[in-house]
Amino acid sequence: METREQLRYRPDRLPAADAVDRSRSLLEAMRRRRSVRYFSPEPVPDELLRNAIEVAATAPSGANQQPWTFVVVADPQLRGLIRDAAEAEERYSYTGAVTSEWLDELRLVKAHITEASHLVVVFRQSHRVGQHGAEHQNYYSGESVGIAVGMLAMTLHLAGVGLLVHAPPPAKFLADLLQRPRSETAFAIVSVGYAADDCVVPDLPRKSLDEVLVRK
Repeated sequence: METREQLRYRPDRLPAADAVDRSRSLLEAMRRRRSVRYFSPEPVPDELLRNAIEVAATAPSGANQQPWTFVVVADPQLRGLIRDAAEAEERYSYTGAVTSEWLDELRLVKAHITEASHLVVVFRQSHRVGQHGAEHQNYYSGESVGIAVGMLAMTLHLAGVGLLVHAPPPAKFLADLLQRPRSETAFAIVSVGYAADDCVVPDLPRKSLDEVLVRK
């Protein structure tokens, strides 16, 4: 078993009052987060997007395998192909399997894919290839990538950028269109961009803390 060098770790520790103030500010900022479906054509700066992905890539992962790949798609033609395939696959997956009311809620028209400044397609690496072509499983890859996507969403929101996370059905087309190896499976399509001036979002309630917090 590989032995890793151990580094002394002393995270910054704030005075209790300052820490509470910082957590309160973060809470207020995140309470304003909403999924964006109507985007401005204004491009998101490349460095901002790169920094957000680098933050996401600091997420904890099972056995530190870091089982993620972030594919940034800016090309309009390629995004059009992704949108066409996503809409077709989702209609095929859901038609006949759910009620017409739920189909309306699923919003099978994915205009945000072509209207956003960029797409970030996040892939989960189920395994890695070691020496001599041997395959090794990545542990808890789904959970690890989910945490990374959450960190990406938080970072973009705090930078004033809107986003919509779309978790597609099997979506093999994404690996084909983006030329990813068979060890990678599409986990999420993240549409990234500034909200349009006339952007609206539904007034959806969030569960209260009492509904989600259990103390023992």
